Amino acid sequence: MKAAVVTSLGKLEVLELPMPELGEYDVLVRISYGSTCAGTDIHLMDGLHPYPIPFPTVLGHESVGRVVEVGSKVRNFRVGDLISRVGYPVRPELGLYSSWGGFAEYGVAKDHWQMRRDGLPEAEWTKSRVNQIIHPAIDEKTAPMIITWRETLSYDRRIGVGPGTRVLLVGSGANALAHAANCCNLGADVTAVGSLKRQASFEALPIRGYYNYREEGLAGRLMEERHGEPFDLLLDGVGASDNVNALLPLLKKDGTLGVYGWNGRRSYALNPFNAAHSFRLYSDGYDEEESHAEVQSLILQGKLKAGLWYDMDRPVPLDRITEAYDSLRKHEALKYLIKLNKE
Repeated sequence: MKAAVVTSLGKLEVLELPMPELGEYDVLVRISYGSTCAGTDIHLMDGLHPYPIPFPTVLGHESVGRVVEVGSKVRNFRVGDLISRVGYPVRPELGLYSSWGGFAEYGVAKDHWQMRRDGLPEAEWTKSRVNQIIHPAIDEKTAPMIITWRETLSYDRRIGVGPGTRVLLVGSGANALAHAANCCNLGADVTAVGSLKRQASFEALPIRGYYNYREEGLAGRLMEERHGEPFDLLLDGVGASDNVNALLPLLKKDGTLGVYGWNGRRSYALNPFNAAHSFRLYSDGYDEEESHAEVQSLILQGKLKAGLWYDMDRPVPLDRITEAYDSLRKHEALKYLIKLNKE
């Protein structure tokens, strides 16, 4: 089988690997589609991920596939089920690691529900809770977006977004667009600040307004246009502390700052004295499992559409995945849909 492997710093190759070996709680999955994540994937390839990543490692954390074989103790997956967040496992005997391993022709998922019922230690199954069954009415080409939508929706709910929440969103990448969609679906009043190149994508959503992050005196302009009304939430979808520091004066007293983006995670420099008042910093993350059912419901209602993030009609074959990342480095697209198996 084939997989996309980061073999050394900055080098991504498609290699032949042995098929995964199944444990008794594992299912073998033929992976159909995955989607790129420019932030995490490129940071990982370039050695800039906040956590150490050994090479060689199989890339990809937004992939889905169908079960083709089940282990002896599996009770909750069946052959033919479409499963989220599947990937090639770590193979220490081969000196091969896995950064979720989703860009592979085959991978595994674990029956974490049965492992829990059988009393196995939580450390053995908790990370596999991302392996969830996808509703049969959801298209395989849409399904990879479930991962991004679950992560961001869980985060947005946990941070307190709800009807009427005044949100100032910084960023114009795929994750920022997901936050914008979620916040709109939750009934929030959303203003976005980002690159003008992405304005049309954000304005396809019912946001209040979109502003150029390079604009001089932007904080003053927003304050004036809003007649001094502050924001409840300042959400950094990039990890760009310079932009956030400039916009902190717009945050209300005891409002919330959430830093979701990875870009500046190692050296994020926040100046709290730029704010007009004390504020809360959210740093409790998200949980994909808790938002899985809600995201599927939103998809089935037509409130989340993958076509806003990537071209569903022209997926990139696994053999050409390096071209997709070359394009992402040039900011030519938000994401790419990767086809991981031939018909």
